[in-house]
Amino acid sequence: MARKPALKLKCPTCKKPVKSSDAEFPFCSPRCRTIDLGKWASGEYVVPSPLTDAEEGIRDGTPEEREGKP
Repeated sequence: MARKPALKLKCPTCKKPVKSSDAEFPFCSPRCRTIDLGKWASGEYVVPSPLTDAEEGIRDGTPEEREGKP
């Protein structure tokens, strides 16, 4: 049976080449893994909230707001 080849990617922190078979994948070292975790913890990395459509906001409003009445 053929073995699946290891992916060769770059460490997201320092950009060194990393194989998917490495112990710290996708990072090249515990240091890079810790730096990345620190960026998430400090708020430097943020997952954006989903964008809402303007029509959705109108549909969610009261009947008066949907008709344009104050």
